[in-house]
Amino acid sequence: MLVRRNALSLTPALLAVALLTTGCAGRDDTGPTSQKPSSPTTPHGYVEGAAEAAEQQSRLLLGDRATGDTRVLDLITGKVHETARRAGVTGLTTDGRFGYFHGADATHVLDSGTWTVDHGDHVHYYRAKIRDVGALPAGSGAGIRSDTGVTVVTDADGKADVHSRAEWEKGTIGTPARLPGSYTGAVLPYADHLIALRRDGDGPARVVVLDRKGKRVASPEAMCEDPRGDAVTRRGTVIGCADGALLVHEDDGAFTVRRIPYGEDVPAAERAAEFRHRAGSTTLTARAGKNAVWVLDVTERAWTRVKTGPVVAANTAGEGSPLVVLETDGALHAYDTTGGKETTATEPLLKDAPEAAAGGTAAPVIEIDRSRAYLNDPAGKRVHEIDYNDGLRVARTFDLDIRPSLMVETGR
Repeated sequence: MLVRRNALSLTPALLAVALLTTGCAGRDDTGPTSQKPSSPTTPHGYVEGAAEAAEQQSRLLLGDRATGDTRVLDLITGKVHETARRAGVTGLTTDGRFGYFHGADATHVLDSGTWTVDHGDHVHYYRAKIRDVGALPAGSGAGIRSDTGVTVVTDADGKADVHSRAEWEKGTIGTPARLPGSYTGAVLPYADHLIALRRDGDGPARVVVLDRKGKRVASPEAMCEDPRGDAVTRRGTVIGCADGALLVHEDDGAFTVRRIPYGEDVPAAERAAEFRHRAGSTTLTARAGKNAVWVLDVTERAWTRVKTGPVVAANTAGEGSPLVVLETDGALHAYDTTGGKETTATEPLLKDAPEAAAGGTAAPVIEIDRSRAYLNDPAGKRVHEIDYNDGLRVARTFDLDIRPSLMVETGR
């Protein structure tokens, strides 16, 4: 693999990689691993088998749908790690640490070995070895959602299993607990509870709040017609609906639901169907038909429709950062999320963007963190690292030996 760097290409994480905390030890091919503490008192933030780092330890999980080949690209070291081949893989998702390679009949779980623990007033960043965890008996229609305690796998029939996160961190799937009943869409872990949608008959789905065993503990007066898309933010859980979105918020054990309407009648083809955002951000993006992108400010509870060229992928870091859009010309375009004005654009980076937009191949995605964005180029067998705060400058290009038609970022 070749890494091509442009001027001023070092990320903040690369500059800080030498500043690992005293709990760190030596490196192997997957990064540093921790040693047992020499003191009887366990240091704050100590995680067995992992090393604490000074900055976010990002990795990209990559998959080639055509061949099933998978890779892990370490964005700190620049190394590419070969992982098990996943024949028949149709999709790839993540919860920030674990990657989920979805197939027709099963989903394989990969521990990327990088993650972030946010304690509110401070944050811990960790590195550990990459390892396979196992397979889930849930195919491409499964919705997988996590928090620090549990991972909930909801199958295409609405049946949901609750897995212990601690078991997965040890490298085993374990035995999940089945929730009673069935649900519409994915069941979402949030605030030590589960947020779910239940439908009685043919009417709209109703928001219910469950404990971790599936007992209903609250039923806010909130209905959601045609639910599509969800996200968990620092302000609460967002669920997309036909007329906009619902925001489920917890405060001192009490749950409330606020509606965030579009403010206009939006055709079904232009409604938000899948949210993308930077982990930890309260600004969400979603395609708004062929030539526009929705930006949802969860804090202000307001939608903005940004008119663009034909959209292939979009994302934003939020909090004053630009909206970054891959359009069918193969270039990245930056838009101001307040006024919707285009501020800059790159030269074409992808050759097959029109085909990707038409659904001929797995569409590229834009993964984004606090300093960089990442764009996968399947036809070019590479990934571009973009400094979105510097006019969409291409900071690095990673050449690969596979077509990275699937990509997610971990360590967040």
